[in-house]
Amino acid sequence: MTALETAVTAVESGRICAVAGQAQREMREWAAAYPGLYDVKVFDPALFSTLALATAFSGPWFTSEQLRMANRVCLWCFGLDWLIDYVATSPAEVRDIAQRVQAVADDGPPVPGDDLTLFLAAILDELKQAAAFPALRDIWRDELQRMLDAMVLEWEWKTGTRPSFEDYLANADNLGFSFVFTAHWISTGDLDETPAEEVRAAGRAVQRVLRLLNDLGTYERDLKWGDLNGLMLGVGRADVERRIAELTARSRELLHPLQATRPRLAGYMERQMDFCAGFYGVTDYWGSL
Repeated sequence: MTALETAVTAVESGRICAVAGQAQREMREWAAAYPGLYDVKVFDPALFSTLALATAFSGPWFTSEQLRMANRVCLWCFGLDWLIDYVATSPAEVRDIAQRVQAVADDGPPVPGDDLTLFLAAILDELKQAAAFPALRDIWRDELQRMLDAMVLEWEWKTGTRPSFEDYLANADNLGFSFVFTAHWISTGDLDETPAEEVRAAGRAVQRVLRLLNDLGTYERDLKWGDLNGLMLGVGRADVERRIAELTARSRELLHPLQATRPRLAGYMERQMDFCAGFYGVTDYWGSL
């Protein structure tokens, strides 16, 4: 690599980090606006920073404004995950959380004093302003339902009979990537004649890769926090790594035709997958309890 190539890479990296810095400040403002959801130790400064870096490096062609919805929905999902995985202590509590969210998603009013639904209502109001929202609203709603159902199912697994590894992987919607991605898709207005199901299939394939990358990177924390992890289900790290390689190859196959028709969306998904491969080899998003 020449000195010029190094300089160009550094300049581009600087711009991406600047976008991430702008997003991080926004995230901290959103969290401060909903203290009932985020005023806990696990939402530390590094969480906001690394989440912002993930979107900025996944879509280096986007401005912080264009990444705003992805960041807002991602942060909201972390709040939802925290409530379901670590705050809820009974099936009734978990079902109540899901029902409150579903009501707002179906245009019901948020619950007074409930920061989870207040934040979601604000997100939905903003999302409705996007030109692509009418065409993709049903997909957005379906992805939300898939995520909620998957989170509830995982909670039941944690407190009851453990699933098989294959059933666990099939429940990857609990990770939330496809839901967050759909909101980003709507907000950037990237519409053309490519069937939406092709985009969704690629996103779901990427989500399975992210699910297992996350498991490799969070195994020790999951043991301490009592969370479920694929490595607890009768498979070893080498087995999971082989499965990641297979799923990554399949994801790239599905993404390849989208590079010609939806290059920004396809590029974002592929870079998100590659970013997480590097990220989870070093650390995790969550702060300490």
